[in-house]
Amino acid sequence: MINTILNIFLPPLTIIFLFLLYPSYLLGKLVIRLYKHLSFENVARKVVLITGASSGIGEHVAYEYAKKGACLVLVARRRDRLEIVAQKSHQLGSGDVLVIPGDVANINDCKKLIDDTIHHFGKLDHLINNAGVFQTILFEDFTQIQDANPIMDINFWGSTYITYFAIPHLRKSKGKIIVITSGAASIPLSLASVYSASKAALVRFFETLRVELSPDIKITIVFPGVISTDMTTPHFVEKYGSDFFLSESVTKCAKAIFRGIARGETYIEEPSWLKWMFLINSVTPEMFDYLVNYLFFRYLKPYFKRD
Repeated sequence: MINTILNIFLPPLTIIFLFLLYPSYLLGKLVIRLYKHLSFENVARKVVLITGASSGIGEHVAYEYAKKGACLVLVARRRDRLEIVAQKSHQLGSGDVLVIPGDVANINDCKKLIDDTIHHFGKLDHLINNAGVFQTILFEDFTQIQDANPIMDINFWGSTYITYFAIPHLRKSKGKIIVITSGAASIPLSLASVYSASKAALVRFFETLRVELSPDIKITIVFPGVISTDMTTPHFVEKYGSDFFLSESVTKCAKAIFRGIARGETYIEEPSWLKWMFLINSVTPEMFDYLVNYLFFRYLKPYFKRD
């Protein structure tokens, strides 16, 4: 009976809410946004752990923190690349940089990463879950379905493992968790079904965790579009002969992410026009599906013809 009543009355009540209360909601949101633009977090001497810091978004976000005097913990599997990032971070203004090679898909490595950070610095203020892998393949073209496991292990479990061990320390510092997802978490990305699923899982997990950890720990979820990094560029160059025309420079993306974190944004879409694509997808999903299907069959599928 309760569900029947909700089925009848909730649609008109929702419409009334949108007409009467939504303008007030937008006004309040504008006021909050203006306040956030005026209040910028001082990250000098704060301890920031960044996974996937050897290249791409993680590397360049590290440089933005370094310019403001933050202490950095750089995590990735490639020590040689981490040492280069650490050296440049020192030059940009970071007072102390700790390099810890590790694999976030390994739960024991994740515990060690947090333990080493606390042992060296005594605290943790920001955790940036950035480590991830990208793959373009038709789902039915996996030789074995188990070949998809590493994508989920790194993209999803890698962020959840290290977050689990970091939470007690972030509670003490009233810190922040920043998770780098993807526009593919909200928009169907052809040829990347498992990748998209791993990023969508991150969004729902950290949205739920935001409720559980409030108000002690703030969580920012980042939705990058196509960013020119070592991870994405080779896929486009190899298949199409050039980088994607809508791709954005990693430097510009990192600057926008850092500004959003310092302002305490709940969500960061970069480039910002992505949020309007998310809105179109929510309001007119059938039209959006038609557009995605057209682009896939017209421009992408010919490059992935099965034998």
